[in-house]
Amino acid sequence: MIKYIIIGFLVFGIFGCNSNLKKDNSNHTYHDIQIVGAMKNVMWKGELQGTINLDTISNRTGLYGLGPESYLTGEILINNGQSYVSRVTSDSTMTVKKTFDVSAPFLVYTHVTEWNEIALTSNIKTIQDIENFVDEKTVNSKRPFAFKLIGKISEATIHIQNLPEGTKVSSPKEAHQGQTDYQLKNEEVTIIGFFSTEHKGIFTHHDSNIHLHLITKDESKMGHVDEVNIEEMKLFLPVK
Repeated sequence: MIKYIIIGFLVFGIFGCNSNLKKDNSNHTYHDIQIVGAMKNVMWKGELQGTINLDTISNRTGLYGLGPESYLTGEILINNGQSYVSRVTSDSTMTVKKTFDVSAPFLVYTHVTEWNEIALTSNIKTIQDIENFVDEKTVNSKRPFAFKLIGKISEATIHIQNLPEGTKVSSPKEAHQGQTDYQLKNEEVTIIGFFSTEHKGIFTHHDSNIHLHLITKDESKMGHVDEVNIEEMKLFLPVK
């Protein structure tokens, strides 16, 4: 009788351990974001030089990121493992180049391979609407994180930094010298964003919890989003 009781405890213990292992696996979540440099150091301390070369990021599977180009001569966007750099050519034209041969004074990036898709309701139109909706949908999610929007905008304003060579920077006003704005209308776009309530001045501006870069479907226009009016888009959040 004692022998059967002992065997019973051993069997229970084995299955109990397996049950715990399965529970631990269910807690798997998306990657932490990586932050190099800080926006405030660029704006206030004039630290314009590169703190990261993008070609040193070896794992590019599901890679997403954004930041400015070193010395504020362009904008950087990484969308699903492909890096883009946009630069000003005139007050109405730009170049958009696919390359990892570029550096940034600050960069936020992460890896996401699985997304949850959410259709945006018709009342979500602006950057503030996007921030509020993303905040509401991720109250119980790990933060900070990347997200993306895909669809059509009726209009948007994006900018590209174009700081004159040799310019010294000690304030946001000085940092934005040469910045060129571009107006978009009725475009199919992808917007990559990063959300955080704890990184103002690091990778979001002092008055926002999100930082957004946009690229058109034909990849001819890309830049930092200042204003947007959404026509119809879907939101993608990383799978928990």
